[in-house]
Amino acid sequence: MNIYNITFEELEEYFIKNNDKKFKATQVFDWVYKKRINNFDEMRNVSKSTIDCMKKDFYFEKLEIIEKLEDKDVKKYLFRLNDNEKIEAVVMYHDYGLSLCISTQVGCNMGCKFCESGRLKKVRNLEVYEMVTQILMIEEDINQRISHIVLMGIGEPFDNYDNVIKFIDIINCGKGIDIGSRHITVSTCGIVPKIKEFTNYDKQVNLAISLHAPNNTLRSTIMNINKVYPIEDIISSIKKYIEKTGRRVTFEYIMLKDVNDSKSCALELSKLLKGINCYVNLIPYNETTHIEYKKSTQDSIMQFYDVLKKNNIGVTIRREFGSNVKAACGQLRSHYEEVV
Repeated sequence: MNIYNITFEELEEYFIKNNDKKFKATQVFDWVYKKRINNFDEMRNVSKSTIDCMKKDFYFEKLEIIEKLEDKDVKKYLFRLNDNEKIEAVVMYHDYGLSLCISTQVGCNMGCKFCESGRLKKVRNLEVYEMVTQILMIEEDINQRISHIVLMGIGEPFDNYDNVIKFIDIINCGKGIDIGSRHITVSTCGIVPKIKEFTNYDKQVNLAISLHAPNNTLRSTIMNINKVYPIEDIISSIKKYIEKTGRRVTFEYIMLKDVNDSKSCALELSKLLKGINCYVNLIPYNETTHIEYKKSTQDSIMQFYDVLKKNNIGVTIRREFGSNVKAACGQLRSHYEEVV
């Protein structure tokens, strides 16, 4: 097994099973995630017998950075996986720290019409280590600590649910990377059964819903998933999530010119979300060469914002990042596949 594929608790169980001391898991996690060594032989306070045992059952392996693009307050990375597939990750610099948007799948089958990731269909889920090492390799490259993780890159996180949960357990562990659960956000386009399952997850991880439309008719034209899990089912599951967890939910809303950015859409969205402990994140669209949708005008975005505000809906407008570095999700991967 790849060493980055195992949780702290699993490593403790591994040592117990091999008649070794449970505390060795703390030592190993310290070397792997605090000191960032890449070889078992560098673990100087771990016995040779333990190291020899681990060498038989674990190995070190990361990804390969094949391209990096930089713009103001953003760096975008293209990784090559061991099977030659490609994924992306994006670092964004904020006044509160550095956030990293990671991928969870190679491609995506959700089929959102405005999304470059879904244009290239899902090949496979990412393994846990392929998500963990996105963080490790970028921190090594920039020589800075990532403070926030968002699972909003290529893929639908809840379509890779078990691996995503294990990934969160690993990066949240205080013995390891130690990213606080409230600094981790999982985004889903609305896979209702997994929202229900996530409701019972015992960590205070943030949940974001990619909504992008205030009614089923419009949402079904731009998001195929809505034909399976319509808005009323999503809202029902979110209300139960909030009731159980007490946590506020984010609704993401990409602003598409002359599609979902009208005042009537804003009024309908206000009515839909009234009384729900949530806020709306309005996202200026990153245009791509392959997709016909265009970014809403600044006036349309501000009008939409004002309508939500007047109707007592919490709302923010996401800063625009990386328009010069193929910032749209999946865009760098798509471009690379075409030119190489």
